[in-house]
Amino acid sequence: METDDGVCYAPDGKPQITFGFGPQSYGRLILVLLACTPLALIIFVPRIYFFVGRSLGAHLQRKTAARRAALLKQTEDDEMAYLKPEARRNSDDWEDVDAYTTGTAKNGEKADPEWDGVVGFLHPFCNAGGGGERVLWAAIRATQKRWPNAKCIVYTGDNEVDKASMLARVKNRFNIELHPPTVTFLYLTTRSWVLASSWPYFTLLGQSLGSLVMAWDAFSLLAPDIFVDTMGYAFALAFSKTLFSTVPTGAYIHYPTISTDMLSSLDPNSANGDQGVNAGKGTGLKGAVKTVYWNIFATFYSWVGASIDIVMTNSTWTLLHIRTLWDEWRKELQKSTPIVVYPPVAVEEMEREVEVSEASEKKRQSILLYIAQFRPEKNHKLILTAFAEFMATKSAATKGAKLVLIGSVRDDADSKRVYELRLLANELKIKDSVEFHLDASWPEILQWLRRASVGVNGMWNEHFGIGVVEYQAAGLISVVHDSGGPKRDIVIPIDGESTGFLANTATEFAEGFEMALSLDDKLAMRLRARQSAKRFTEEQFAKRWISQMERLVILRQKWSKSSLPMA
Repeated sequence: METDDGVCYAPDGKPQITFGFGPQSYGRLILVLLACTPLALIIFVPRIYFFVGRSLGAHLQRKTAARRAALLKQTEDDEMAYLKPEARRNSDDWEDVDAYTTGTAKNGEKADPEWDGVVGFLHPFCNAGGGGERVLWAAIRATQKRWPNAKCIVYTGDNEVDKASMLARVKNRFNIELHPPTVTFLYLTTRSWVLASSWPYFTLLGQSLGSLVMAWDAFSLLAPDIFVDTMGYAFALAFSKTLFSTVPTGAYIHYPTISTDMLSSLDPNSANGDQGVNAGKGTGLKGAVKTVYWNIFATFYSWVGASIDIVMTNSTWTLLHIRTLWDEWRKELQKSTPIVVYPPVAVEEMEREVEVSEASEKKRQSILLYIAQFRPEKNHKLILTAFAEFMATKSAATKGAKLVLIGSVRDDADSKRVYELRLLANELKIKDSVEFHLDASWPEILQWLRRASVGVNGMWNEHFGIGVVEYQAAGLISVVHDSGGPKRDIVIPIDGESTGFLANTATEFAEGFEMALSLDDKLAMRLRARQSAKRFTEEQFAKRWISQMERLVILRQKWSKSSLPMA
């Protein structure tokens, strides 16, 4: 007979050994199992997740092995046809690269200069022609020079542009000449997944999830030895860590996907409540939902950012935001501290091509030059409005003044935006004083930099501002937004004296235009600006880029050895 205590007794009253459970025993078992469930989830779910991920990664490596072999053979053939490796290695240009090597490994390890692995660069819009693309091409050139035997793969969605055309555009637009045999373009079919237009709702989350699809597409084409993202797809880098245990990841971040400034801009009463495309949108029920959603997304962004092995940012502003979001988690995982690697700017070329002297001053005209892609965040409308306000003053500085807008057009949306800007110029009655130059070549840009007097940038929180450095290097007087990289890194005093003007509103920009064009000694400020620009040369970028790439190569060498089977 079983009593309430769950123990069976014989008829004589003695306890009897059984293998069953009473009601209370079942209850205790259920409670124990429930109590252990969170611990089991913590222990086993990550293991299952990474087991599945590693299995998929191994599948991708096997799947792309044939393409990898074909790539290596094609590179070898192209190298022989293009130029003998001995001649390339012994040329003066390649010997100069030794000066870039810094050996940053704490334990004394050095990257093998003969390393011949595959570096995959994720940059689906590599034909866009902006500052981010200059970083990509300069990074590839520096990598080619440091590791002549390495293969650089660019995962791109510019399917309509072949390799020859792409490299010719790089030369024409940026004056960067790459070594063709060791550059390969692999064409993605899933770029639309990361377009903002594909995600009218929950855009940040949608684009981040879309980057996972795009990363799978890239890895299905070829699994690299080192994976580098130069556009800001942190989720794609985290996905790579899930799939491949021996593939180090590197990020060059132009701007955080989400930042504390973005979060604060939702509140109309905050300091940033009137800035950015989402300014003041945190009110009401819809705004409350958006605020919660953004904060949750920021948490996920912090998690994925913590997994990246090497993190570089383009400016102090970007670094501060990335560290605010990522530092705590990165310390937990013992990852390296993110550092600033200023983007490469053609400073030396500007100094050769654009004269800044008393003689050249006589050739300068009252031209305000704005070089920027025709994207909404560049805020061309603000500059047009400010220019109209400036011209309306009819001061002496407005005589013969002209606003010239130069930028690349990526797609139909950009073309429509240019059309709307032309209409706005007409409505503001400044049509005859405004010029648009689309997809201008580098020689054309240089011509305008020689003629112009003032360089303009209207973007709030421009993450760095390569165009602003180009203005300075060319001797232009900057009138730029009082935020982001231009404020923190570029338009800063030299020897206690100004190198340009900062503004927030249309009225402040109009006042800046007036002051810049009315200076008694413009040449003195131009020379200070040019001196300031020397901090952002291509050589400085190459040195810092290679120091970080060396760390990735060292990690690859170490992890590859540790994964080899025992003899």
